[in-house]
Amino acid sequence: MPPRPRNSMAIAVTEAAPAFAALGDTTRLHIVLRLSRDGPLSISRLTDDARITRQAITKHLQALERARLVSSQRAGRERLWQLRQKGLHDARRHLDQIAAEWDSALGRLRLLVEGSKS
Repeated sequence: MPPRPRNSMAIAVTEAAPAFAALGDTTRLHIVLRLSRDGPLSISRLTDDARITRQAITKHLQALERARLVSSQRAGRERLWQLRQKGLHDARRHLDQIAAEWDSALGRLRLLVEGSKS
């Protein structure tokens, strides 16, 4: 088991890792884009334009579900999959935090470089 992170930024990164790992796969990213564009869809609808099997789509959806990026509910005989806004919002918030850290670091670097020119 990995050691527990000590600061809030490390905790945030640790919590976000499953979402980013899930989105790092091209097929899963495509599924997220489809659900974003078309709303809740069944597996059969998700495989309409896919070049992979229903079983493969199911495995990808399960990975996205473990990462808390999608959820499903029964609708008759089918299961409809939809995006979890909170999961996507949390991932976006983590990216914003990382971007702010980079902006801050680049600002400090610029001040250091400009200060050394004097």
